[in-house]
Formats: sequence, C-alpha cells, structure tokens
Amino acid sequence: MKTILFLIATLAFPISAFAGQEEARLAELDAFWAEVSRTVKEGDFKGYSVTCHPEAVLVTGTKKASYPLTQALARWKKEFDDTKSGERESNALFRFSQRLGDGTTAHETGVLHYSFRQGGGEMKHEYIHLEALLLKKDDGWKIIMEYQKAPATEAEWKALE
Repeated sequence: MKTILFLIATLAFPISAFAGQEEARLAELDAFWAEVSRTVKEGDFKGYSVTCHPEAVLVTGTKKASYPLTQALARWKKEFDDTKSGERESNALFRFSQRLGDGTTAHETGVLHYSFRQGGGEMKHEYIHLEALLLKKDDGWKIIMEYQKAPATEAEWKALE
C-alpha cells in the first residue's frame, strides 16, 4: 500500500508542477496581450513596437500576402499617432480558442476585436480570426508571426467569452 501511495504521489507531483507552469505561462501571455491592448488604446507606438520581434512577419488572409511586420508598423504609425493625440479612439481586444506552447514558445488562435472611431464619428468594429506565434526572449514575449486569417463575426467573438 505504501508503494502505491508513493507512486501516486510521485506521478502527481510532475502533473501538478506542469499545471503550475502552464498557468504561469498563460498568465504571462495574458499580460502580453493586455500590453498590446494598452498600447493600441493609448496610441503608444513605441510600446507596441517593443512587443514585436524585429524579424516578425505579418500574414494577411484577406490580402493573400505575407511581409515583414515592420512594413505594417510603418503603415499603422499614423493611427497610433492619431490615437495618442486624441483625434482617434482605438481598441484591440483578444480572445482565444486554442493556446499551445511551452516555456519559450506559444501558438495562440482566436479572434481579434479591433474598434476605432476617427474624430466624432461612429465607432467601427472589426473582428478578425487570428493566429499568433510568439517566442519568449530575455525581455519577455515577442510576436514573431501574426496571421490575420479572415474576417470573423461578432457571434464568433462572443462565443469565446
């Protein structure tokens, strides 16, 4: 009986240790996505850029294209500047259907809800199926591939609550 209890305790420890590591990894990734959301909301272009690996790639399913994320950043800079100055209101929120990875890698699948309003105009909402590949570096998680697959619906967004 003592042998069986010892085996159960021995086998249970690694499982609980793994569960604790997974919870910590997901908490770090949640903090990463919260930081991305914050930078978009505040128009913090420098802060947003720091979340991206220098060699990151953006893949767009709607445009059927792939190119360095630095090119997209250059295109998005005006929107960040307009948000920072108060001329624009921007928000980016993320929900996930699948989160794979280990201590240094992550593959996140879900929906991005991007909303914006220019000046006093009407708030516009975009829902986008998203996959992201991230690496954990010395200074935190960095996105190395963002795949904006296809438009999503508000219902698909809500289903991930």
